[in-house]
Amino acid sequence: MTVSPAGTIQDGAMAVCDGKVIDVGKWKNLRNRYPDLTLHDCSDYVITPSLVDCHTHLLEFAPSSLYPVTPETHFLGGKAILLDALSSGITALGEQVCGHHLCDFSIADYKNAIQGLPLDVTFAATSISIGFKQMAHFTSITQSKPVSQSTLSDPELVKKIAEKSEFPGENIFINATPANFTSDQVPRAGEIIYTFEELKRISDIYHQAGKKIGAHVAGEEGISMALKAGIDVLHHAHGITEELMQKAATHGISIVATPMGGTHLEPNSPENILALVQKNIPVSIATDSYLPPYQGASWLPFTDNALQGPDVLMLIAHPAMKLLEEHGYDENATLALLTANPAKIMGKEGRYGGLVPGMEANYLVAEGVPGLEITEVEQIKEVFFRGVKVVQRL
Repeated sequence: MTVSPAGTIQDGAMAVCDGKVIDVGKWKNLRNRYPDLTLHDCSDYVITPSLVDCHTHLLEFAPSSLYPVTPETHFLGGKAILLDALSSGITALGEQVCGHHLCDFSIADYKNAIQGLPLDVTFAATSISIGFKQMAHFTSITQSKPVSQSTLSDPELVKKIAEKSEFPGENIFINATPANFTSDQVPRAGEIIYTFEELKRISDIYHQAGKKIGAHVAGEEGISMALKAGIDVLHHAHGITEELMQKAATHGISIVATPMGGTHLEPNSPENILALVQKNIPVSIATDSYLPPYQGASWLPFTDNALQGPDVLMLIAHPAMKLLEEHGYDENATLALLTANPAKIMGKEGRYGGLVPGMEANYLVAEGVPGLEITEVEQIKEVFFRGVKVVQRL
């Protein structure tokens, strides 16, 4: 499966050299074209692009949520989490760096910590508002130092955040987030943080710097503000109405759907994701991990509030992907929600997300189509990053 105009190639083959795909086609043609290349026979399996999770919090919030780390061991926890993502078939991540009261690390620190790992990590610099009774605001620039609500709109600070951001992730939180806290701990989750005028000024600063801007947003009021202010990517968009979907489609807005949760509202259901795709809105499915799953969502298999990570990406995407298939979308269009679409969100569509000559050889050898036919990580037998095998379960 190429997740490209070439679609699915039965009895297909791919030639890889120096970490890149150099040719894709029928095996009977490629075996004559490249007689000197070493053969890796995967005849009993499906080969697809590796997965891309473009909305995660694995390096900043997750280590201290999962392990008893100190600042000295924080990045050890982060690397363990990244290995888990890689073992789950994910070779590219979109990380949000929001500012954390326990972690006085900069984006440069995170980048240095993951040097040499077989993963592509793209960082979104953000500010964050957490819906405690006493609202808490942090930014990736001020790091562990909390700031006031008014400071979030300071033009000089916004310019610095925009400058450091590598893709339109959750650059701003239009609504206060519940983060991974229980509802009683975050009674103000969902509260709108900005006036429209503030939001418009922030959006303009990003665009003047030549950057796209993404926002954490949910609810009709917040989504309407985001669209009017010129936000380019809506993360979550929980509670989006039919009318707002049409406006998003008209303005070329992308949406990162998070079926597991992440806001104060019910997350993206399979029906919601189908409706977005039917409006021709570019949709990516992401985990927002580590996150407690929303309770009461019929499409989620979880029975408790235990934090879930990148290993559940296929599982939470499966209901929506099956529904898309039932409505006539082919397997390549469906798998794009976990590969090509999130790669484009992160500005990496020319590097990965499909199996196309000239792109990085990031791919999976699996028992079926990830998220559509398989949902368990054990069904991913091999993971390749830039042509090198980095995970093996055969």
